[in-house]
Amino acid sequence: MDDNDAMNAPPAPRPLRRIVLGLTGGIAAYKAAELTRLLVKEGIAVDVVMTVGATRFIAPMTLQALSGHPVLTDLWESGAQNAMGHIDLSRGADAIVVAPASADFIAKLANGHADDLLSTLCLARNCPLLVAPTMNVQMWNNPATQRNVAQLRADGIEILGPGSGGQACGEVGDGRMIEPEEILAALIAWAQPKLLAGKRVLLTAGPTFEAIDPVRGITNTSSGKMGYALAQACAEAGAKVTLVSGPTALVTPTSVRRIDVLSAADMASAVDAEVARADIFIGVAAVADYAPATPQKSKIKKTAAPRTLALKPTVDILARVAARRKPPFCVGFAAETDDVGANAEAKRRKKKLPLLIANRAQDAFGQDENEVALLDARGAHPLPRMTKLALARRLVAEIAARLPKR
Repeated sequence: MDDNDAMNAPPAPRPLRRIVLGLTGGIAAYKAAELTRLLVKEGIAVDVVMTVGATRFIAPMTLQALSGHPVLTDLWESGAQNAMGHIDLSRGADAIVVAPASADFIAKLANGHADDLLSTLCLARNCPLLVAPTMNVQMWNNPATQRNVAQLRADGIEILGPGSGGQACGEVGDGRMIEPEEILAALIAWAQPKLLAGKRVLLTAGPTFEAIDPVRGITNTSSGKMGYALAQACAEAGAKVTLVSGPTALVTPTSVRRIDVLSAADMASAVDAEVARADIFIGVAAVADYAPATPQKSKIKKTAAPRTLALKPTVDILARVAARRKPPFCVGFAAETDDVGANAEAKRRKKKLPLLIANRAQDAFGQDENEVALLDARGAHPLPRMTKLALARRLVAEIAARLPKR
């Protein structure tokens, strides 16, 4: 490994150059128009296949205009030159995505039925299959549907959703098709290499808030974006992720278990309760170094006189985890304003960390991009500036490459 570079480029995700998008009958079929637009915008070629029921909810011409390809609906007129369209269309596709997938279509998949073009394509495919269910809450909760969904999972079919909320029928509950943006994000996440499969990751993220009185406190400008991006990237990589989060307005990443805390002491307690089960600990949170020595129970009234605030040091969570008799693989973050490399390396050595991520606080806090250097026993390895999610995925690859072989 060169002293000026991180480890070799991470494994590439599964290719997503072309997908077959299947639509079945359901009111959520209208969302397929936006999904098609998003996929094409992402540079993914889309071949749309619709059941007869789907054409009752959205016109094929709409999806043809958005995809730029003919929309296929008929098993006997599939457009294949050798009349084997039920096989040919899936050849060369990186995945088939059925969105929406009705209860009836899920039952077909679970039992190997093939009585139209879409179900035949799914049965004759040689590529992965992902389905986004959509149905009434009672249909979703019906034991027959749950058996069918369980069978799809057992067959290696990826289930995207469903979401929960108000439904077209007026009822509320599970069964809504997740939004097009969520489907695209889930598809991209599914394509990531599973570098942390079977690993348990514990992360901290966001700021902490140290109370001065019931309405005031000491905090910082950390948004939590880097920690949440890392939680998402670890989950995408196949890890079981627990995120201990200070106060943020961010949405919990899919498949991530979140524990909300307020102060440094709260965060330390939550980490203590979880760390024994972790294979990897990543301390991303901007934990306050000091807290008021004696928080007041009532609001401090303003006066003209100067006021002195006594502070006490907080628990160093990362150091405490790293000092355990059998610590997880520990990764720290150092947000510095001056002499970033020297200060961060001193922190890494003091806490005896195998890996520390150094960045300038003023370039990272609250931003959507970040530029960091990886510090380990072999030196400093800078990475170029990139979005925090792209960086998080790169850091997952770097962490996976450094994990002890067991």
